[in-house]
Amino acid sequence: MSQPWTLDDMPSQKGRTILITGTGGLGFEDALALVRAGGDVIIAGRNPTKGAEAVRRIKERSPQASVALEIVDLGDLASIEALAKRLKETRNHIDVLINNAGVMTPPTRQTTKDGFELQFGTNYLGHFALTGHLLPLLMRAQDPRVVTLSSIAVRSANVAINFDDLQAERGYKPMPVYSQSKLACLMFAFELQRRSEEAGWGLTSIAAHPGISRTNLLHNGPGRRSAQGLLRSFLWFLFQPVAQGALPTLFAATSPKARGGGYYGPDKLGETRGHPSEAQIPRQAMEKHVAHKLWEISEKLTGVSFDAQVPPELSGLNATIIRREG
Repeated sequence: MSQPWTLDDMPSQKGRTILITGTGGLGFEDALALVRAGGDVIIAGRNPTKGAEAVRRIKERSPQASVALEIVDLGDLASIEALAKRLKETRNHIDVLINNAGVMTPPTRQTTKDGFELQFGTNYLGHFALTGHLLPLLMRAQDPRVVTLSSIAVRSANVAINFDDLQAERGYKPMPVYSQSKLACLMFAFELQRRSEEAGWGLTSIAAHPGISRTNLLHNGPGRRSAQGLLRSFLWFLFQPVAQGALPTLFAATSPKARGGGYYGPDKLGETRGHPSEAQIPRQAMEKHVAHKLWEISEKLTGVSFDAQVPPELSGLNATIIRREG
């Protein structure tokens, strides 16, 4: 990009409904920026107290904000389905879905309510299921986008989708398992774009990552006294402010220049900090046969079929529009 993209470049979001998973850190900064741009924002998280506090803080900083809280546990497929059901009853459409919330490197293996490894189940499978359930609302929007967050942790050559031990039952190492979950998120974003184009869903899917930002993920995951937590606490100056880390996501969610199937992150110091720019895509994230297999397995694990979610009245409609415009 010729000029650094900032919040001043964000188009008006008036009339647009945006759902963001996560009520703190990057999710909070996303919500604050989007309501200030006139968006109707829904933040979704599993802790009602933290969620209510996030809404209060947003309205305190932006009194005219249109922001609402929805409760969802991304580690619980029933909770995800219930959220989607509520939204279908109360909303006509959703313009943007930001798959942001995440769990990072708990020191011991934990599982979701459905028995999935916690990081893979929350970071990836939860968002896979949520996107699928919300597909009907997204397809009713004029220019729907799904932004899914990945991480610079996926750039290691050793990161791969381990189909032989997808849930880390035979061997759990916190960071490799986290990296796998974020690689899955990146591959999902690319595969969703491909399937949208093939099926004529009219949906734009984009990936983003925040670089290294001063969120509470390291404190909430391995803990403040862990090596990662101490690094975050005492070398805080190496981590860019959360609001800066949110910019690639906000660019992907709002900019006319963000392209479907794109991947955006910070532009400085090995993508650890800076302004939004094209991010480096690791080779393994471009393996279409792996992404296809992962998608099929994800549909079986979650019980969510994207094709089955397409409303009959919209089936083929977007494909027709695309052919006419093309």
